Amino acid sequence: MVRNRLLLIGVVVVAVVAGGLIVMDRLPEASQSPAAGPTVTVPPLHSGLDYQLGGPYAPAAGVKVVVRDRSAPIAAGLYNVCYVNAFQTQPGEEGSWEQDLLLRDGAGKLVIDEDWDEPLLDLRTPDKRSRIAAKLNTWIDGCATSGYRAIEADNYDSYTRSKDLLTPDQAKALLTLLAQHAHSRNLAIGQKNTVELAGDRKAVGLDFAVAEECGQYDECAAYATAYDNNVLVIEYTDDGLRKACTAFGDRLSIVRRDRDVTSPGDPAYVRKTC
Repeated sequence: MVRNRLLLIGVVVVAVVAGGLIVMDRLPEASQSPAAGPTVTVPPLHSGLDYQLGGPYAPAAGVKVVVRDRSAPIAAGLYNVCYVNAFQTQPGEEGSWEQDLLLRDGAGKLVIDEDWDEPLLDLRTPDKRSRIAAKLNTWIDGCATSGYRAIEADNYDSYTRSKDLLTPDQAKALLTLLAQHAHSRNLAIGQKNTVELAGDRKAVGLDFAVAEECGQYDECAAYATAYDNNVLVIEYTDDGLRKACTAFGDRLSIVRRDRDVTSPGDPAYVRKTC
């Protein structure tokens, strides 16, 4: 979701990292993931990118990395990233969750992300995080079965909207569980926004970043440093695109989309690159 708001055919390089294998598509050279264990393929560096959360469509020429919702099929022949709303529920779907896993305030009312009408999940105890992860891991399994290569776990920053009920450490603890499961399914996993936690990527087990408007808000450098330039940048304004392209157009994967990430044919549709 907008906050603020391939299988690739070719030569691969295999590196041994922390006891596990990391496969890096040479398209150009990719960065090493800190993931341990099974084989994980990280996104190719500095590649054509499209962000298709509003609905799948045929990618433009030159696109090599596509992000789609977990309910959508993959784009054949490309590196596909599977979007999962990991820290909040989709609007109207709170009934599909065990009710004690929904965050409530002192008055017993659901804590809602007002921008998107999404109830927050309650991350405050190890038991609840384990049960939340168990449900999310079935979605991750679905992404793997569909042929996705990586996971985008959205709303890592839900603690900032929690009325001080949640903490960054709780968010990191849940994402660590998801990263472990994603890696067990040979999937990379990306940090979504939350630049203040980029320095914890190795401890959490994250492989790349998905950064919305880092050009607009001068945050791309922090992601690029933490993730060795393996950053998927989505800008929503021409000014943000200009800033991202000027400073990082030769290093990061950058695309400008409309804020509702619509499909071609919609009057609001926008897609531009550097």
